[in-house]
Amino acid sequence: MEKPPLHEQIADQLRRSILLGHLNPGDSVKERDNAAELGVSRTPMREAIRVLANEGLLVLRPSRSPVVANPTYKEVTDNLNVIRSLESLSGELACERATASELDVVNSLHEQMVRISATADPLDFFETDMAFHRAIAQASHNQSLTDTHREYLARLWRVRYLSARQRSDRARVLEQHGLIVSGLQARDTALVSRELASHVRHIDTNITGFFSDDES
Repeated sequence: MEKPPLHEQIADQLRRSILLGHLNPGDSVKERDNAAELGVSRTPMREAIRVLANEGLLVLRPSRSPVVANPTYKEVTDNLNVIRSLESLSGELACERATASELDVVNSLHEQMVRISATADPLDFFETDMAFHRAIAQASHNQSLTDTHREYLARLWRVRYLSARQRSDRARVLEQHGLIVSGLQARDTALVSRELASHVRHIDTNITGFFSDDES
């Protein structure tokens, strides 16, 4: 398998640093310093920063270094409301349009999560979880929906990670994923749509404590 372009590799490293808390909301990301630390030129670093800005993880500032985004609780819940609808719709369309091989991919990602649930660190578990949701959106065979879902998923990357980081919630996640897989295989649009919407609603519950009262 070919490696992704250098700027995408850099963006992935920065994204992980944000998710793991090595870069916190409000921290500046200095283009020159980070490029030197990673041993790359400033051009791919600049491109990586642009990728993360498009995802909403960084905020660009004129003539100043970008900073790690610090969205308000209202902004987060607005985005969660949108992605809940997107995931429900992607599930409904996947029930109608997914091929057998696409359903096998979704099921294999669920089975992988089950296998690693007891031992995987939060980031590995989270990334497999996100792959599961992207696979369902892809199986909708609606490119506009897939693109929009990917955009909102990127915006909520850190928030969904904060939710997924809670090990006590893994059993519920796996149970819901199992129901979603069963619903997809049975082409049960009502079941899949309901469970995907419920899945997103739990994120709101899990992340409320990460925001202060004046942000809600």
